[in-house]
Amino acid sequence: MSDYIVPAQTRIGHVHLKVSDIDKALGFYQGLLGFEIMQRYGDQAVFISAGGYHHHIGLNTWYSKGADRAPRRAPGLFHTAILYPSRKDLAIILKRLVDVHYPLTGASDHGVSEAIYLDDPDGNGVELYWDKPRDQWPFDKDGHLQMVTEPLDMQDLLAEIDR
Repeated sequence: MSDYIVPAQTRIGHVHLKVSDIDKALGFYQGLLGFEIMQRYGDQAVFISAGGYHHHIGLNTWYSKGADRAPRRAPGLFHTAILYPSRKDLAIILKRLVDVHYPLTGASDHGVSEAIYLDDPDGNGVELYWDKPRDQWPFDKDGHLQMVTEPLDMQDLLAEIDR
């Protein structure tokens, strides 16, 4: 194997998901999470974004129209991670989810971030999170990152809205 290392400025540009129904998927990604439609191709595909980028998420029914939910115990995408700019922004979306009783599949403090987990209407995993400042990340005495999975204090997160 080579000693090539991907450039530090490299980013994941977008995710493109197979969904069973564009309008049902938009109810989640646009209606609940607040993404904006950038371009739509009839009832077959739509590109959505935050802040006017060409697209952060593509949704299509090219191979999946009317299909059942994605099986949990099969190879494929584990989750799409959506990074919020601040803890307060994560608290606001958590409150939206709680207010409509949207089912969560988990919530964790990873030391480097705080995350909320849920599934979209097609069973695709979604992580909503914010990164803690780097100087708060847990490193061992040798400087190695020590991520954890601890329970997230949801009440403290929701209290962020009023701070």
